[in-house]
Amino acid sequence: MNTKKYAAEAIGTFWLTFAGCGSAVIAAGFPEVGIGLVGVSLAFGLSVVTMAYAIGHISGCHLNPAVTVGLAAGGRFPAPQIAPYVIAQVIGAVAAAALLYVIASGAPGFDLAKGFASNGYDAHSPGQYNMMVCFITEVVMTMMFLFIIMGATHGKAPAGFAPLAIGLALVMIHLVSIPVTNTSVNPARSTGPALFVGGWALAQLWLFWLAPLIGGALGGVIYRWLSAEPAGIVEGLKTA
Repeated sequence: MNTKKYAAEAIGTFWLTFAGCGSAVIAAGFPEVGIGLVGVSLAFGLSVVTMAYAIGHISGCHLNPAVTVGLAAGGRFPAPQIAPYVIAQVIGAVAAAALLYVIASGAPGFDLAKGFASNGYDAHSPGQYNMMVCFITEVVMTMMFLFIIMGATHGKAPAGFAPLAIGLALVMIHLVSIPVTNTSVNPARSTGPALFVGGWALAQLWLFWLAPLIGGALGGVIYRWLSAEPAGIVEGLKTA
């Protein structure tokens, strides 16, 4: 049992979901002048940077089922470890959403119907984008995210800079795709808020599992084809 690795993944995904979704729910528009789209994008990216340095040496700091699947597809992660990693990530995300609900609901006027940072398409897309466009966006964004992760953690990449490259990539992804899907690229992050919103959020959750998993696998496979790997399996993020 790799209990400490699973615990690290749960804690890391908790932080990503709480910091990222929390910035959207609590701070994005507060009050009248909030952190906005750029601030939310930075919050998601910084959550990955901070956790990468904190737990990268313990679990690889995946924080995302699509990353775990993508690294496995790219030959960087053992397939038998996918399920326990994903379970730990979902647990962390749900715990974060629960805490965020407790905090956010303490404010007057709190309303789950506003979305609670859930991801959606059609009427529930921030920009009213249709399902196919949202699906394509999530596939491509996650594919590029994995491509960058694979490159930044390659044995020949500059040591110590992977967390910055990966965190900045996530910032850019959010800057582009928040208006389209509210940005998932992470099924665990999508699951936490959806469980509390229920209804439409749960009905549309399938897309935010399927598209990121496809994109993650594509990114891993493409980078594996493009670049020769050093010997051995790398479990994820190396910070030094």
